[in-house]
Amino acid sequence: MPDLEQLANAVIEGNPQTARRITDEALAAGVDPQRIVNEVMVPAMTEVGRRYECNEYFVPELLLAARAMTAALEPIRPLLAARGARAAGRVVIGTVKGDLHDIGKNLVAAMLEGNGFEVIDLGVNVTPEQFLAAVRDKKPDIVAMSALLTTTMLAMRSTIDALKEAGVRDRVKVLIGGAPVTARYAEEVGADGYSETAAGAAGLARKVLA
Repeated sequence: MPDLEQLANAVIEGNPQTARRITDEALAAGVDPQRIVNEVMVPAMTEVGRRYECNEYFVPELLLAARAMTAALEPIRPLLAARGARAAGRVVIGTVKGDLHDIGKNLVAAMLEGNGFEVIDLGVNVTPEQFLAAVRDKKPDIVAMSALLTTTMLAMRSTIDALKEAGVRDRVKVLIGGAPVTARYAEEVGADGYSETAAGAAGLARKVLA
């Protein structure tokens, strides 16, 4: 039986090759894919988040851990989808209109996925209309928006306004984040929450859905 503790360590230490190999071995040995997510992925990414919050890890380590986690999840996703396993929630995420930065957004997506959420990544430069279409088509529980530039923060308000005008704002929780974003701004634009770090995003997502 593959050692799942080694899988957790591979994710924490950012080793995608090892993470994928052990995952493949575990699945071949009949380990429940949901167990791998719940008992390995979620605790591993929680530990990565803890290390980041304590300044033991920095952005490069977060990126490496995210890549390892993504590699391990690749063979798991279709198995969970085939059995109709319920995720912790469905999240539509994107960097807002006018902003092409994606590192922060990618980190948040990885942390969410590692914590059992289904993530639909719309990419960068996402217009309010695209967010609205995703809410209608994908029926997410959460819309997560990222902005790195002060000038593009305004698109967060525009997107929330578009959701209100279309009558779908009450169907989703809206979370925002990014370097210039603050808790006060989140309150001003009518978001449901704000996370200063990618590591805190998964916990916030669980909190708003509780």
